[in-house]
Amino acid sequence: MCVDYRDLNKVTIKNKYPLLRIDDLFDQLAGSWVTNAPAVFMDLINRVFKGYLDQFVIVFIDDILVYSAYEEDYARHLRIVLETLRQYKLYAKFSKCEFWLKSISFLGHVVSGEVISVDPQKVQAVATWPRPTTVFEVRSFLGMTDYYKKFVKGFSQISTSLTRLTQKAVAFVWTPECEASFQRLKDCLTSAPVLALPSGTEGFKVFSYASLKGLGCVLMQQGQVIAYASRQLKSHEKNYPTHDLELAAVVFALKIWRHYLYGIRCDIFTDHKSLKYIFTQKDLNLRQIR
Repeated sequence: MCVDYRDLNKVTIKNKYPLLRIDDLFDQLAGSWVTNAPAVFMDLINRVFKGYLDQFVIVFIDDILVYSAYEEDYARHLRIVLETLRQYKLYAKFSKCEFWLKSISFLGHVVSGEVISVDPQKVQAVATWPRPTTVFEVRSFLGMTDYYKKFVKGFSQISTSLTRLTQKAVAFVWTPECEASFQRLKDCLTSAPVLALPSGTEGFKVFSYASLKGLGCVLMQQGQVIAYASRQLKSHEKNYPTHDLELAAVVFALKIWRHYLYGIRCDIFTDHKSLKYIFTQKDLNLRQIR
């Protein structure tokens, strides 16, 4: 009999299963009805439903979501899922199942039709978050708010004072700037906008901007905001000329939303007019080439 499992754990081959991109899961739910049921293990359920994944079934850890664009399709999809579970002798607890929902709370978000918003329970947690008194508590707050940063325009610039507190060799001093950042983030998340879910691959527009405080961008489609993104400048970027800084903002946007924009045409808007000549410019420096 093995009582101390530490030595056993050292030689046990871990079953590692890759988690899917959360944004990709949300996008699949656009315009759909959804259902939620507990499952067993993610790898097992993926094998069981391999013929239906990304068609009308999403598996994330121990949740099964069945989604459909039309009610008649939903009834058929739901029957297929339930029959498949029965075929493999798997069971879902009825009290934890939800059916025929037009909106659902999923991974800290509320997905409804063509839009997505922050889960009200998470909003309440942010609204009542006490003022941090240690670096660990600052990191916890930033970790919570960072998860929803796509709802907050200029998130990285707003959080600059708090992020500085988490750096090494920086004394923990709660300044008025830290308090302002803390309250501003809470206000932004408690009044976070409702974002649209992407529809197809056409009509994407990227708006980018840069300043000495950081880089920012907005992804839009059909006049609706899909997501916001921003980050603080790295130490070497603070010496960039304006042209290169504005170019860095465009590159940042294209990288962070590459799962939407890769291989398709999109419009990019920037307030730095000279960037329009980047593709015809004969001589580029090494930084611009990268």
